[in-house]
Amino acid sequence: MIVFGLLLLLYPSTASWFSQLNQSKLIRELNTDHHASSTHRAVADAREYNRLLVGGVIVEADQHKATGTVQSEGPYDYYSLLNATDTGIMGRLRIKSIGVDLPIYHGTSDSTLAKGVGHLRGTALPVGGTSLRPVLTAHRGLPEATLFNDLDRIAVHDTFVVEVFGEVSTYKVIETRVIEPDDTQAISVEQGKDLLSLITCTPLGINTHRILVTGERIVPTPISDAKAAGAAPEIPGFPWWAVIGGSVVLVVISYVVYAGYSQGRRRQKKTSPAPETESNS
Repeated sequence: MIVFGLLLLLYPSTASWFSQLNQSKLIRELNTDHHASSTHRAVADAREYNRLLVGGVIVEADQHKATGTVQSEGPYDYYSLLNATDTGIMGRLRIKSIGVDLPIYHGTSDSTLAKGVGHLRGTALPVGGTSLRPVLTAHRGLPEATLFNDLDRIAVHDTFVVEVFGEVSTYKVIETRVIEPDDTQAISVEQGKDLLSLITCTPLGINTHRILVTGERIVPTPISDAKAAGAAPEIPGFPWWAVIGGSVVLVVISYVVYAGYSQGRRRQKKTSPAPETESNS
């Protein structure tokens, strides 16, 4: 039971490390698969899709995610847009202030949100543009991945960066708030503004409300962010502290068990009756 409990204690850190390692690998693959001509066409198609899009968002209580509603997407197939690697990844989200560097996937299915950030279908694709508000969402509190766990730590004036097919958009946070699950007005388009919102559930494990972080695009893109585009993500260091800590605990447990066993054996020898000797008559 003790060993089982120890494994449970170490699981979140180890699983999160493997998840981050896989996310880093996917981002590196995404950055090597872009070609100038196909990139230009893909972004142009995404912007035309946004122009034709008529959609909306539903955010329900007691659910782990928001869902999008689509009334019209023109002649486009949503899942074929901005899909260079056939993995469903359309881009990358970087939030330096909370250490986030995650792939952005199409849609918000359970399988998608278990491994990265989902783009909320029914909102604009994240390629920038006035009078648009793409919405990106991810989980909090998963034992096997960090994702948006620290979204509540983002402050106004922090920035985050979205990379899509070589296009780099930097957003300055203009608002952070907790909203009711049915407050769809909070993520509606604002005419003349180039916005992007990040959304996740709160409180952890209860999911009755939503954390909403909204950023407004900085134009032109800061030079430092433009230069960092396509840079390989940092590969997280393996959580050796967990292994070392676990090993120490195992050694202590082994010593306690052995000491208890040895002490029991000594006590047993002391209390055992001496063997009877035969007497000669």
